[in-house]
Amino acid sequence: MTQTLHDSPISFTERRSKTSIAPHPFRERRQFSNSHEDISPDAAELADAIDTYKLRHRRRFITYEEMLFVIKSLGYSK
Repeated sequence: MTQTLHDSPISFTERRSKTSIAPHPFRERRQFSNSHEDISPDAAELADAIDTYKLRHRRRFITYEEMLFVIKSLGYSK
């Protein structure tokens, strides 16, 4: 007999809901969190800008378009 999602005894917690409260403090995982030490100042500035964007927009990963937006917001141009 095949079990469907509705028949499953496994409980599911919707963690994306803004109203749900985590049982312990939540630390956001970020792409560049531990790698700022061994990079150039310009790369560190970009990493900080991307981290800030990701935190502000609640994103774990960003698209190329979003990265381009961050880079242009730092004043870079083609």
